[in-house]
Amino acid sequence: MAFADTSTLALSNRFVVELDEGRINLGSWAQCQGLEVTWKMADYRAGDAGNDRWFYPGFTEYPNIKLTRAACQDSPKVQGWLSENSFGNKPGTQTGAIILYDPNNKEVIRWNLKSVSPVKWAIGGFEAGTSKVALETLELTHNGFLNDGNKPAK
Repeated sequence: MAFADTSTLALSNRFVVELDEGRINLGSWAQCQGLEVTWKMADYRAGDAGNDRWFYPGFTEYPNIKLTRAACQDSPKVQGWLSENSFGNKPGTQTGAIILYDPNNKEVIRWNLKSVSPVKWAIGGFEAGTSKVALETLELTHNGFLNDGNKPAK
């Protein structure tokens, strides 16, 4: 694929996760899965001899986002945020962002997530007989990243 001289390419290995409009920076992650949207399509038929069909986009569905990385110095930030959200917080009131950077550390694209809440956090098992890296995973639910009129909960 050819690119214009002015094309700025984002690298899939350079992204960070922020919450509450940058108030909480959860740092860099090695993997991000589930950043996608699906439309349930409504199928209408004319009912005449031609039996024509029309498709209209219906409800949007956003799967949970699963983040994975090696346990690191940013891991306590995640624990702090989880503690903050475990009790006394209105669910789904926080915003979030996944920000992708270019090789010069300039922001290329950002996905602003609405109504972010933690679903699951885990750290891989520990085993003294191996030299594996301890992996941390964080799963988030959200109410979308498109400007589709879907407002955050209050």
